[in-house]
Amino acid sequence: MIDDFLGRIVDSNALNAVDIDNLSPLTLAYIGDAVYEVFIRTFLVSTQSTTTHNLHLQSVKYVKAKAQAVVIHRINDMLTPEEQDIVRRGRNAKSGTISKGTDMIEYKYSTGFEALIGFLYLSKNFLRLMEILKVCIKEEEK
Repeated sequence: MIDDFLGRIVDSNALNAVDIDNLSPLTLAYIGDAVYEVFIRTFLVSTQSTTTHNLHLQSVKYVKAKAQAVVIHRINDMLTPEEQDIVRRGRNAKSGTISKGTDMIEYKYSTGFEALIGFLYLSKNFLRLMEILKVCIKEEEK
């Protein structure tokens, strides 16, 4: 099983459009959450010289549900119809849990944001992913 998985990662067509279209929005959000977290941590480590505790405090400002909900509202006009559909599907997905410290509406919008990030990542649309992530950084810096 691990050999098959590693072979798919090495293969440039590890996930094709049909596979991605069949993934649930919560699965896209699961991947998107991890991609966004690693991106933010990498950005902070490369731009700040501070303790890991301070890096963590800074990263929370970007990755908390409220911040993600704000970003998705601000970038909505720059999204393609397909991207807006991914966000909508993520937002409307039935999740069994909600993060503490957030309300249901923020949580749903943040799930839509994470689904979009996951979709772009798995689609290997890295240029578009970077465009959106750059906007996220600029919005938080304001």
